[in-house]
Amino acid sequence: MVNEYTGPPAQELETFLPKDVKNGTSKYKITPAKTDLESAVPAFDPFKERDCEHPTTDGETLTHLLKASLGTGILAMPIAFSYAGLVGGIVATILTALVCTHCAYVLVKCAHTLYHRTRKSAMTFAEVAEVALENGPQWGRKLGPFIRSCITYGLFVTYFGTCAVYTVIIATNFQQVLEHYTGSEISLRVMIAVLLVPLILLSWIPNLKYLAPVSMVANVFMCAGLGITFYYLVTDMPALSERPMFVSVMNWPSFFAIVIFAMEAIGVVMPLENQMKTPQNFIGLCGVLNQGMSGVTLIYILLGFLGYVRYGDAAMGSITLNLPVEEIPAQAVKILIALAVYCTFGLQFYVCLDIVWVAIRNKFKKRPTLVNYTMRTVLVTAAVLLAVAVPTIGPFIGLIGAFCFSILGLLIPILIELVTYWDQGFGKYNWVIWKNVLVCFFGVIALVFGSKGAIVDIIELYTK
Repeated sequence: MVNEYTGPPAQELETFLPKDVKNGTSKYKITPAKTDLESAVPAFDPFKERDCEHPTTDGETLTHLLKASLGTGILAMPIAFSYAGLVGGIVATILTALVCTHCAYVLVKCAHTLYHRTRKSAMTFAEVAEVALENGPQWGRKLGPFIRSCITYGLFVTYFGTCAVYTVIIATNFQQVLEHYTGSEISLRVMIAVLLVPLILLSWIPNLKYLAPVSMVANVFMCAGLGITFYYLVTDMPALSERPMFVSVMNWPSFFAIVIFAMEAIGVVMPLENQMKTPQNFIGLCGVLNQGMSGVTLIYILLGFLGYVRYGDAAMGSITLNLPVEEIPAQAVKILIALAVYCTFGLQFYVCLDIVWVAIRNKFKKRPTLVNYTMRTVLVTAAVLLAVAVPTIGPFIGLIGAFCFSILGLLIPILIELVTYWDQGFGKYNWVIWKNVLVCFFGVIALVFGSKGAIVDIIELYTK
């Protein structure tokens, strides 16, 4: 038998691997295995995936943040300085601003981390807390739905009540000016009821993009009112030596209770971030948050310092009450502050609208626009009716705010940070843990002394 195969014996590679013959030269076709990097799922970018119909720019977001933090609470800064002294007030205001800003920063930073982990592009404050717990340590996973409900209800009650109080503040300022010129008494409840239609129209502004000009106008009114107030403060101002530089540290908790609630805006942080065109710019050293809070802190210090120098311990709960009522500039301050609060109503009410709409939108997929505007009208009407029924609602909302803002604004963000980075560790010497212990201390002070102050106000209201 003749063997027709005359070449060398087949090698193992020749048997199992295909060959490519070119110009008489054999080359084996070998396809290298894909590396883990090549076979991995493409990186998820939550900011590119976000689908926002009317995104806000960094400047518009900054405008909203300034308006949210520059509320009527700033008018209480002079009396706050009486609890800390001139130098003590400056130091304590900066410290309070750092704590409030840090907690807002932590909330957004954790949200961005959780976006990547869960492949989501936006979350509310309550959702951030729930997702952080569900993806955190074993002991906290069952608490997610409970914490979410607490945050949702807490935010709604606090901001809904705040809007009712804003209605009373607007009506009161206009009432005082009108009574001065008409010489006749005007019912506060009637003034509140008159505001119903203007407030409904304001609530119909569909989103934060279109609400930005209103916030800008509010900032202009507030700055104009504060500008006139500063004029009164620097006129016939006594020497600095007449006021103490520091007072007993035992009085500082009352200072922190006032300033934390005046400066705190944790409820609007995630709605603002969720509507941004470039949400990554919200945080960072020169981010929108730090820019806004730096400006707010400066204005708080300036008003508190000058107001305390001018009036000392005679400074009242709202510095505008120290201004001479019979003078036109002082009356202009009341009108400007009232208009600023009116414009601010829309931003504060957006928190309530966002909460309710998220809860009901899946049930009303037919004619969602009609349902949305009906919801806005009903909620505003309810807030105005609450203000008409109880015009003295301020101290009660102060008690709710003291309870909710100290927990939601300070304690919940550090809990979210704790569970979000549980597996990654807390830095050298566990410095994150120690830092959060200090923030927790501030939160407890705000809770105890803020609640105490509100209870005292309620007692005084019903024992007059």
